[in-house]
Amino acid sequence: MRVKGGIVRKRRHKKILAKTKGYRMTKSKLYKVANEAYLHAGQYSYDHRRRRASQFRNVWIQKINAACKQNDIKYNHFIYSLKKKNIELNRKVLADIAVNNPNVFSFLVKSL
Repeated sequence: MRVKGGIVRKRRHKKILAKTKGYRMTKSKLYKVANEAYLHAGQYSYDHRRRRASQFRNVWIQKINAACKQNDIKYNHFIYSLKKKNIELNRKVLADIAVNNPNVFSFLVKSL
């Protein structure tokens, strides 16, 4: 006996096409191409969520480095001095201090 998949297939296709709305060219119009694009987009999204952490770390390092230059100290010397004095502030907190409280950051540099 043959099973017709009319309404089920249409629902499944509509769901994928709705999720790919706004994609370029046929990736939002043809089911096969749209499904492939949808699967790839999900994988890229997963990978980039993992990569976001290292990108934030790079931004924090740049902010700390800029603050260090204003206080006439090199970034690597600053981090080394913090570790030597057992000051356990991570780069996220240091970047926040550098941007929002430059006076506190200057005091921290002078105390090293």
